Amino acid sequence: MELYINKDTQLCMSLSGRPGNTGTRFHNYLYRELGLNYVYKAFSTKDLPGVITGIRALGIRGCAVSMPFKEDCMMLLDEIDPSAADIQSVNTIVNTDGSLKGYNTDYIAVYSLLKSHAITPKLEFALRGSGGMAKAVACALYNAGFTRGTILARNEKAGTALAAHYGYNWKPDLATDDTPGLLINVTPIGMAGGSEAEVLPFTEAEVRVAKCVFDVVALPPETPLIRIARSLGKPVISGAEVMTLQAVEQFVLYTGRRPEPESVERAAKFARQA
Repeated sequence: MELYINKDTQLCMSLSGRPGNTGTRFHNYLYRELGLNYVYKAFSTKDLPGVITGIRALGIRGCAVSMPFKEDCMMLLDEIDPSAADIQSVNTIVNTDGSLKGYNTDYIAVYSLLKSHAITPKLEFALRGSGGMAKAVACALYNAGFTRGTILARNEKAGTALAAHYGYNWKPDLATDDTPGLLINVTPIGMAGGSEAEVLPFTEAEVRVAKCVFDVVALPPETPLIRIARSLGKPVISGAEVMTLQAVEQFVLYTGRRPEPESVERAAKFARQA
């Protein structure tokens, strides 16, 4: 169906420190396939309060929020959904008649993936990172029954706070003889376009010992960590999977429509070509 922007077109957007095309292509593909009068555009900013004011003032329907804005945006919103309240991190803003409500669909995606990949909670984990996405992942791990884990974070204050909230341990890094079964990267290490795009968040030796590897970085679809884990025959959960599931939940919040799995698969494939 051919669609044209007009005065009734609903605008949705993303806000990120390093905007990409993946979410933009995913959402716009589904708008077009379902014949919805929406358009989606990616942005970055150095003026977060100004952006939030603009979302409210211009009637922008929804906004996906990525690093480094997931926590700082919360104080600027009118309401926080339970999905984001415990985590204290927002990745989705929905505007209903000028009232802005924050959600966290990252949590929903991570929890679902832990279950669908049948990752046993008997495994001990090491989670590298302590920011907004790390909070969502730690909460999902806790609610999925993982009782033994370590938060790896150079920021001791944030790392110890996150670990203490769920009864996990904190370390600045892994000991050479202490690699757990599940390795999780929740930092920008390995992200395309960044200064550490070709860096591994865990060593090859650590990956070799691990039972499963999880990297939340969505771009590229195969990060250096995912590539090396697959080459060693390890089960993996990729950031591309997280991106797809959380984006579907955002799409539902923005439009009130849940696309069929076949449509989601086509949209995800199209988005990966970015």
